[in-house]
Amino acid sequence: MYYPYFRGKQFELITIREVAPLLAESGFVPIVEPVKAALLGVERTLKAICAANGQAIVIINPDYGDHAHKGEDISFLLRDGFIDKPNIFAGILLNEQTSVEQAIAYYRQHKAHQPVFIHSGYMNHKELVEQLGEDITSTTHVFLEKYCGKLYRKHFRASTRILLRDGFQKRRNADHPDLEEFSDLHVTFEEDGMDGFGDFLIVGDDYSETGGPAYAVAIHLTFIDHTKDDAMFIRHFISTTKDTPTDPAGKFGQALEKLINTLDSGNSKIIETKAIMEFRDLHTKQHFPGLGYVKKLSMKHHIETLANYFSK
Repeated sequence: MYYPYFRGKQFELITIREVAPLLAESGFVPIVEPVKAALLGVERTLKAICAANGQAIVIINPDYGDHAHKGEDISFLLRDGFIDKPNIFAGILLNEQTSVEQAIAYYRQHKAHQPVFIHSGYMNHKELVEQLGEDITSTTHVFLEKYCGKLYRKHFRASTRILLRDGFQKRRNADHPDLEEFSDLHVTFEEDGMDGFGDFLIVGDDYSETGGPAYAVAIHLTFIDHTKDDAMFIRHFISTTKDTPTDPAGKFGQALEKLINTLDSGNSKIIETKAIMEFRDLHTKQHFPGLGYVKKLSMKHHIETLANYFSK
């Protein structure tokens, strides 16, 4: 149903491991694009998914990071460590450089791992459908919405189709508004003829190796507004200090104070997830755990919010 897309940085992988039981219980399937040379973190994450009886998709030909255009080590990991795990799928990323021959070669090479096609600017979709032939009925296709319109997606009607929307608007932290709409795809995906939906959580699709200096610290938290047809919105809690790259701990304290005040107002519509409980604990202790940890909590809250929505 829900397919959150992670790039395999440290805290993204930690997030998946920590919520693996919830992902499995909710029927959520994380997509992981490994970006770091060392695959131990990916391996540990997949083992956590398997231990929870969940499912995951691992992209074997990443677009970004250390494995870009050379994913042999990822393929080896799947064959060597997870060949007997039917709940771990091989993701094939299809971009504008991917030929039909390459796509089919990946498909045949990883057929034991029930390949999932990730459409991200691919130009040869009609030819791919022809090459797959009758096999298309047993394939799953994930469409990045900004590249794949309805005319594109209709060619894959015989398959399982997932629509992925990037609801996070990339800006400097200081430039985020207090509140904006995130997505309604969790409500509308079935009306669009899709079998599931996905997003890039509170990180967004834009990839960078490092975050750069934090002139402003922001905490991004999503919530579902039941008074607005269950659309999802995102609140950005931004530090008061925005004009210097120093003192990230102090800036986090400012953003966290705004968050706690909003929660305590009773009007935030942000549900009290386990991640929110951790934010409250950090506020009580006046502790700064690092920006990566803060991002992890926001991602966990996003997943917990959607799990709560679909549990009703």
